[in-house]
Amino acid sequence: MRRSLTLVLALFGTLVLFFIPPASAAGGVGAAFAKTSDWGSGYQGQYTITNTGGSSVSSWKVAFDLPSGTTVGSYWDALLTQSGTHYTFTNRDYNGTLAPGASATFGWVSTGSGSPTNCTLNGGSCAAGGSTTGGGSGGTTTGGGTGGTTGGTTGGTTGGGGTTPAAGPIHTAPYVDMGAWPTPSLTTMASSSGLKDFTLAFVTSAGCKASWFNAYDPRQAWAKDQIDAIRAAGGDVKVSFGGASGIELAQACTSVDALTAEYAAVVDAYGLTYVDFDIEGSAVAEPASIALRSQALAKLQQTHPGLRISLTLPVLPEGLTSDGLNVVTSAINAGVSLDMVNSMAMDYYRSVDYGDAAVQAATSVEGQLKTLYPGRSDAQLWAMVGVTPMLGQNDDGHVFDQADARQLVSFAQSKHLGMLSFWEEGRDANACSGALYKCTNISQSPYEFSKIFAAYTG
Repeated sequence: MRRSLTLVLALFGTLVLFFIPPASAAGGVGAAFAKTSDWGSGYQGQYTITNTGGSSVSSWKVAFDLPSGTTVGSYWDALLTQSGTHYTFTNRDYNGTLAPGASATFGWVSTGSGSPTNCTLNGGSCAAGGSTTGGGSGGTTTGGGTGGTTGGTTGGTTGGGGTTPAAGPIHTAPYVDMGAWPTPSLTTMASSSGLKDFTLAFVTSAGCKASWFNAYDPRQAWAKDQIDAIRAAGGDVKVSFGGASGIELAQACTSVDALTAEYAAVVDAYGLTYVDFDIEGSAVAEPASIALRSQALAKLQQTHPGLRISLTLPVLPEGLTSDGLNVVTSAINAGVSLDMVNSMAMDYYRSVDYGDAAVQAATSVEGQLKTLYPGRSDAQLWAMVGVTPMLGQNDDGHVFDQADARQLVSFAQSKHLGMLSFWEEGRDANACSGALYKCTNISQSPYEFSKIFAAYTG
């Protein structure tokens, strides 16, 4: 599914690093370096700038050297200038001012394993008078700060801690483009839409490492505070891997064990009971990555009993394409217990009614599943079918409107489908005309589609 290429500029839910420089620091400010994720051939690095002085700081500048063979790629929450192997990061307009006791972070993805050296902060030592190598006398912190931090939460709890996920099935869970700017507020979406469950898109890869749209490391449980709030209100989330942009992990990893570890890291960081795999584009027709993913998902379920897995795949009104069927068959043959096959009922590039086509596609997929699961009843098979249209104007110019949404909800209720979803909640909230990644380009009120879909109860 299409998603915004805009990267989030504000990082929340990050790993908390504690570095307290001595009072002799210039302005009472110090900077601590951490490799927050390390995969050998590269890592995700982060500096935390902390003001322990008695007066506010209006700006900061962190500079350091990287050894030959290590370079900075994508970065966030700072501005970067580079001269050879010397890198200088300065604050953005929203995180330059630090009151006493406040801190700011910025980060980047490195190719190569070398750590920063010769670090300076506002012209003085990052270590507040100590060594300037690898973050200074405070040392290099990897995977956590003091206090037994694991997976992005404090107090010795794991990233999967916090509010327990809601029990039972998810009946309606629209996709949310978590890479949109500003970062979507799940609680606002829930209170405004009448929906309580969401599918969060997309986790892709940074090498063979899980990454939120190549910007944030899921191991640090980015956005988990939002997920906890949704769960506290009785809802839950799926996290979706893949999408139309970026590279799904199965295309980047080369071993079942490595791929399983990356999937498991995301499941554990958020305490997930549902995961989704949106397989499209070139990925839907790659035998090697399909086989690797299937084996990894089977192994993932062995180590995470009860984990529900959905495959989201392109469809035509006639059902799954031959490539999509191969993805499902591969998973079944590998021993994956599939919770659902979710149909991307969109972009047919045909002159058909998109409400009728969504219903026909669901009916076709149920028939295809009947051949793959000959021992299951019709009721069991319908419960394995999900449908996800694209709201309003599709990429092909055709329209899925409010009448189509009501038609689909009525059909789903009559067959007790496994799940309804749509692309995408932010577009429904915006109710605008413009670029398709943020607008439906049809006449509607904010969250109008959400309120229609909220009527589906399974």
